[in-house]
Amino acid sequence: MIKKHQIYKRDKWNMMTVEVNGRELILREISDEWGEETHRFLSRPEMMQWASDRFPKDKFDNEAEWEDIMSAFREV
Repeated sequence: MIKKHQIYKRDKWNMMTVEVNGRELILREISDEWGEETHRFLSRPEMMQWASDRFPKDKFDNEAEWEDIMSAFREV
């Protein structure tokens, strides 16, 4: 059974989801700038490392927005 988690969704062109399929985590990122990107992870720590690299805290003007995104990743 595949379980799907929504990390964020701003509109139909800017969103990120994570599907949990057994051990594998499949992250889909859709943006109006880059199109769709898919990343596959074999562990949650690997995904969290990618998330912290992809969303550095100092790039966010609003710390609450960063915390919401990281919290959504932790709930996967």
